[in-house]
Amino acid sequence: MAEFYRDFSQFLASHFEGKMQKLAVNAGFSCPNRDGTKGRGGCTYCNNQTFNPGYCAPTLSVTQQLEEGKSFFGKKYPDMRYLAYFQAYTNTHGDIDRLMALYEEALSVDKVDGLIIGTRPDCMPDELLQRLKELHQRHWVMIEYGAETSHNLTLERINRCHTWEDTVDAVMRTKASGLPCGLHFILGLPGEDEPMILETINRVSQLPIDTIKLHQLQLVRGTRMAVDVEQGLYDVPRYTVDEYIDLCCKIIKRISPSIAIERFVSQSPDELLISPRWGLKNYQFTNRLHNRLAKG
Repeated sequence: MAEFYRDFSQFLASHFEGKMQKLAVNAGFSCPNRDGTKGRGGCTYCNNQTFNPGYCAPTLSVTQQLEEGKSFFGKKYPDMRYLAYFQAYTNTHGDIDRLMALYEEALSVDKVDGLIIGTRPDCMPDELLQRLKELHQRHWVMIEYGAETSHNLTLERINRCHTWEDTVDAVMRTKASGLPCGLHFILGLPGEDEPMILETINRVSQLPIDTIKLHQLQLVRGTRMAVDVEQGLYDVPRYTVDEYIDLCCKIIKRISPSIAIERFVSQSPDELLISPRWGLKNYQFTNRLHNRLAKG
């Protein structure tokens, strides 16, 4: 539990009793930015291998993935309850009946008490949102949108194929449906300086969202961005740990206190990561951040 800001555990405690754990699910979806619906090639920074746990393989059913995840965490925490986290790619991109069947399958697994569905802000049709609203009346459902930044020039530069206005629209429709809603952002995208990042935080604070996830831009092998940087087309910020902690402290001071901050960093597999190579686990970074905040 964080002392200096509202954290994700505090947010979950307002909805559930007892300890909750997210279990990532890879349901084998694609992305409208890869299959030609919106674009080709995907976002320039994206390599989905960087955030899929080992048990999270699309060759396994949703039930099998969740059972393996439960087995991993249940050994240490036998009373743990779970949220199925549809994480990889765009988890609202597909036939609506098939989507709903997958969500229902996840909710039928023992000890799974709710869903978190990761998607893009331009990939939430009204029909699906209505179905999710109805599902939320029986089971807890949260939507997490990958916004990445509030600056349209940056979104164009990284080939996101959506706008900040799409994000605002998705948030407002989701909250009007009564669903909890979170946003995801990347700090240090090409062309963005600190004032631009803090302007995004100002804009986020004006939206009726429940949570925010932040992480440093990671330059990852196998991405268009890594090739562009190697060829000298542009560079990306090279934050030291202390510089990034300073940025996080400024964000905490600016963000609405009603918004829970789920995380500040992410950790790509060592064999894929080019930079930054801080050598810190996520919890180690968070401890250093909290120590800095305690010093004022």
